[in-house]
Amino acid sequence: MTEPIVVVGAALLNTGRLLAARRSAPPELSGRWELPGGKVEPGETPEAALVRELREELGVEVAAGERIPGQWPLREPYVLQVWTAELLPGSPDPKPLQDHDDLRWLTAAELWDVPWLDQDVAAVREIAGRL
Repeated sequence: MTEPIVVVGAALLNTGRLLAARRSAPPELSGRWELPGGKVEPGETPEAALVRELREELGVEVAAGERIPGQWPLREPYVLQVWTAELLPGSPDPKPLQDHDDLRWLTAAELWDVPWLDQDVAAVREIAGRL
C-alpha cells in the first residue's frame, strides 16, 4: 500500500464565518463548494502548503493555525487534512484566482446553504462547532 498524499484544506475563519470556494474545474466537481487548499508537495509541511495554496488560489496571506481532528479519504492515494487559518493583517480580500469561480463567507447558520463536495462535508461538520 502506498503512503497517502496529503491534501490540505483551509478552514479560513474570519469574524465567526468560514470561507467556502466554488469549484470551476474539473468538470465533475464544477459548481460544488469546498474548503480551499491543495496538495502538499514533497518536502513541504502541511502548514507551508496551506499558506502557499491560499496565496496561489485566493491571493491572500494567511497564518496556518491548528489542525482539525480527523483525516478524510479522497480518491486514491489522497487524504484530506484540514487546518484553521486566518488572514494576516494587510492581506487583500480573497479572490477566486485559480480553480474557483466564486467565494462566500458563511456563518454557522449558512454553512449548509451551499452544496459541499462530499469529501468536505465531514470536515465542515467538525468546523461548525468552532463558529
